[in-house]
Amino acid sequence: MKKIRILYCLETIASGGVEQRRLLNVRWLDKEKYGVKIICTHAFGFVYEELKNEGVEIITVGGFSHPFHIEKYSKVIQIIKSFRPHIIHGAVFEGMSMATVGGVFGRVPVKIIEETSDPQTRSKKAIILQRLYSIFSDKVVAISPSVLKFLRENVKLKPKKVVLINNGVAIPEPNTSKELLKLRQDLNLEKEDFVIGAVGRVYDHIKRFSDLISAFSLLKQKNLKLLLVGTGPDLEKLKSQMSDLGLVDQCIPVGYQANPHKYYALMDAFCIPSVHEGFGLVAAEAMLHRLPVIATKVGGLQDIVIDGKTGFLVPPFSPDQIAEKLKILIEDPELRKSMGEKGYERAVVNYTADRYCQEVENLYLQLLKEKGLIS
Repeated sequence: MKKIRILYCLETIASGGVEQRRLLNVRWLDKEKYGVKIICTHAFGFVYEELKNEGVEIITVGGFSHPFHIEKYSKVIQIIKSFRPHIIHGAVFEGMSMATVGGVFGRVPVKIIEETSDPQTRSKKAIILQRLYSIFSDKVVAISPSVLKFLRENVKLKPKKVVLINNGVAIPEPNTSKELLKLRQDLNLEKEDFVIGAVGRVYDHIKRFSDLISAFSLLKQKNLKLLLVGTGPDLEKLKSQMSDLGLVDQCIPVGYQANPHKYYALMDAFCIPSVHEGFGLVAAEAMLHRLPVIATKVGGLQDIVIDGKTGFLVPPFSPDQIAEKLKILIEDPELRKSMGEKGYERAVVNYTADRYCQEVENLYLQLLKEKGLIS
């Protein structure tokens, strides 16, 4: 075999966690050994450009109007017949659909689907479809223990069908003191300011940054700042909330940042108040920056954050409890430091990009051997 050909299938390539993981995979895999293409519905933004810079061909097929959109599958199958991949790997529901249907009709030897979201709100029809997709797949990857539990108990997949590969994030490069000083000045942060941070796409029905803003409004300590990194359709709504609560001078929304790591370095505590999360990459990122994390007890977040040790877990939709935990962290610097160090140790062992990419590659090689395609 000259090269192992891999076809990734996913929905939109923009700035989300799924496409960032594919970028990690592409950079990890030896280009002398592997050839990679990507099929997606739409593509734009930083990750799209970075994938192209890595020499990856990205083919867009447009959005699916329903799970049985035959015209889209015809395009996918044509691409498969041209590329002749040894492995097809789908993530997000549209990606799983393309990988399964395309993989079966395109006769791809190894078919993998990856559950990358929190499936708790998935409809019965979608669960039945996922069970069907799993029958025709060689492996189903769960990105967190909570997702693994759902796949076994709700989708009713057999243990040998599912494999747990925790998501991973890159260990951040250290920032220079000069860089951080300039950034603090640009953001009008004073030395004595206590900075509470949040990072993510601003879809408030999922991420609930509005709950964090409400919690922030309840805090009475001096020199508090709220740093929000990310953009999305609800950003203006959040800015209006900040204004209505009289917090404009204390809240700093900086929009989307291709490299958010320097912003983490400005934070003293981190909060992710989502309603549901398949994994919660930003929680792991914050831990790698030695930050205590306040997270909601949902999805993968409850697997990442150890309550009382690396941060605090609170129920979703609970601004009062978020404020209570923030107050504890603000008033106890030793606890912040202890939680930050324990979080870092946990993240380095369990949630790094190298560990994730190695486990994914090991799965590829294992399945190729089982199919007799490599020795």
